[in-house]
Amino acid sequence: MRRATRLTRLLIVLLCLLPSAAAQTTIEFWHSQDATEAAIDELATRFNGAQDEFRVEPRYIGNYQENAIRLIAGLRSGDVPALFDAELTIFMRLVDDRALVELDSYLTDLPVPLIADIPEPMWEYGRVGDRRFGLPWSMSMPVLIYNADVARQLGVEPPTDWDAFEATAARLTTRNSTGYIDVAAAIVFETMVASRGGSLVTPDLEPNFDGPEAIATLEMLQRLARSRHSIPRSFAELDRALVDFARGKGMMSIGSQALIPQGERFAVGFDIGVAPIPSANGRGVPFTGAQLVVPQGTSEAEQRGAVAFWRFLIEPDNVRAWVEASHFLPVRTSAVPLLEAWYAEDPGRRVGLEQLPDAVVRPQTGDYALWQTFLQEAIERVTLGGGDPAEELGAAQRRAESAR
Repeated sequence: MRRATRLTRLLIVLLCLLPSAAAQTTIEFWHSQDATEAAIDELATRFNGAQDEFRVEPRYIGNYQENAIRLIAGLRSGDVPALFDAELTIFMRLVDDRALVELDSYLTDLPVPLIADIPEPMWEYGRVGDRRFGLPWSMSMPVLIYNADVARQLGVEPPTDWDAFEATAARLTTRNSTGYIDVAAAIVFETMVASRGGSLVTPDLEPNFDGPEAIATLEMLQRLARSRHSIPRSFAELDRALVDFARGKGMMSIGSQALIPQGERFAVGFDIGVAPIPSANGRGVPFTGAQLVVPQGTSEAEQRGAVAFWRFLIEPDNVRAWVEASHFLPVRTSAVPLLEAWYAEDPGRRVGLEQLPDAVVRPQTGDYALWQTFLQEAIERVTLGGGDPAEELGAAQRRAESAR
């Protein structure tokens, strides 16, 4: 009996030393996609069912800013996800703070044809210098969003330049509605400046808030506000602006095409139209959205699992499913033919894709995450408080310079 007991104990010890085939690494994925949470959950379920090494657990944390605050706190406490949905300006801040894992070593076996199938500006966005920290998946572009029913009734075509934009806002302003909803968000202002051939940050990564294109843009926004052809909203009132549009109080707005699913949940009384950003002097349209990143503090197994899930997400059939649910840009060129029937249902769905040749990157410095708050405050002081555009942008410029 004693011999049998010793053999049993030895067997238990040996079994404990063997790797467990059932052991899985949990890949916690923090994201900011509330309108498409179900689609992400479905993709994770399919990935989990296709292999047994990793288990992805998506979690909606909040909007991009709320998500970033949670991650920053987690980096300090050691509570970080394996995969994180980093908004593009937050992405650069995290890179500068050395808070992200370099991913090149996990991509050495990525086939060259697959890399060539990812649109180059999207693929290169995640590379900073000669190192890769981000992976493309949820990337979009700003578009002009408008009330298509009212536009048809009035015979109004979407404007193609900024002079026409002002005239269209006036035409769409009535006793009960206003032509344009103006949110003091940095990305909206960046879009207008880029469409005029300008940039808010110089090539050597210095602030350029008081450049001629920026002043011309803010002067236009002030004219719209003073003539009551726009509804000015602060950056904090972004959700209120969405309600304004959904209730028919404002006829046009500028935002990421990926906001369409959220808008469709509320704008049930009319069709949403989508048109390209008006342009002047050489159009450029900045990317919006995020990069998928792996925070520091994760294990090697978590890092492998995060990259494995990204590789699953960019399979053409999965890209098709994601784009149809989210209206983000397709990250694989080979997925575009799979989307043709969906695009044909509504030509406006192609607008972001058609603007891709005009894509420009957002400011490639982590400092911009702070600088844009100075810019947004300047816009609010002009459109809501009547300040002088050149003076307020000059003040924002000086604040940004002193914050370096």
